[in-house]
Amino acid sequence: MTSGVSPQLQMSLKSSFIGDRFLRSSRNQPLPQLFRFNPGSKHVSMQLSRTLSGLTNLFFNRRNVDEVPNSNRKRLRPGKVSPRRQVPKHIPRPPYVNSLIPAGLVSGPQVHDKKGIECMRASGRLAAQVLQYAGTLVKPGITTDEIDQAVHQMIVDNGAYPSPLGYGSFPKSVCTSVNECICHGIPDSRALEDGDIINIDVTVYLNGYHGDTSATFYCGSVDDEAKKLVQITKECLDKAISICAPGVEFKAIGKTIHDHADKYRYGVVRDFVGHGVGRVFHADPVVLHFRNNESGRMVLNQTFTIEPMLTIGSINPVKWNDDWTVVTEDGSLSAQFEHTILITPDGAEIMTEC
Repeated sequence: MTSGVSPQLQMSLKSSFIGDRFLRSSRNQPLPQLFRFNPGSKHVSMQLSRTLSGLTNLFFNRRNVDEVPNSNRKRLRPGKVSPRRQVPKHIPRPPYVNSLIPAGLVSGPQVHDKKGIECMRASGRLAAQVLQYAGTLVKPGITTDEIDQAVHQMIVDNGAYPSPLGYGSFPKSVCTSVNECICHGIPDSRALEDGDIINIDVTVYLNGYHGDTSATFYCGSVDDEAKKLVQITKECLDKAISICAPGVEFKAIGKTIHDHADKYRYGVVRDFVGHGVGRVFHADPVVLHFRNNESGRMVLNQTFTIEPMLTIGSINPVKWNDDWTVVTEDGSLSAQFEHTILITPDGAEIMTEC
């Protein structure tokens, strides 16, 4: 990221990549691994507490570790992560790649002129095309690493850089979050199984602009409970986008999502949020997906993401020892959808559509 962190909301982020506390970052501070938002605070932290992190060992080292209560599904387990993939030298890198300076949330909204808007449309369109292609690969037996390989190749073949690769210590070109994984799943050797759901989160850096999007896909024959969660999560995103326009308060997004999720008794994850996106991966504003009283209004020609994460059970996150993968505390299913949108005179334009 670049300089210019705001005095009020200095943060470091990742795509879906924030949550409730707005943390300050400095050149002397090591880059944390997960952005986290804590309600009522003015700081974003990138790491889950040691108490929550410690639950990882509880899950993996005690009896019944593979069992999910009231389900035939087994808990997600870490697989083997392959070496980092290479990007051709002629493709421009975002400033944070190979940099020791911690990534930070840049102050002020990402507001664009006509040329900038066209660049955002191009990066958003490519991200959408890559995501659509990735979705066609989802089937029993394919590994998430194979999905990452295909996504990586498509992105670089189009002259773009996969934004997650090298963001902090993230080792892959896409996030693949399966079943109870809330977000930031690292592609690995685990093969998808019939009945899984998987969120694929794609961000591309094209001509100096990031396009950021994600969707949750069905793998094979998925049960009605999982299908309903995915459907309602998508509806939450659609409803939130529909109320966006110049001058609208950002807190209306959280209320819209939370109200709809409540109708179906789904949990709304609070620890990870949407964010401004454009020339930088993460910028103001922080977009909360739950009811809140945060200030701020949408600005004409501004771009940001909305990316609600819903759960069937607990909304409490547990971070794996890889410092990225975040799963639900009780192993319950989680789903997510995300778009990058542009605020227009008449409302909002979805930039991450084919």
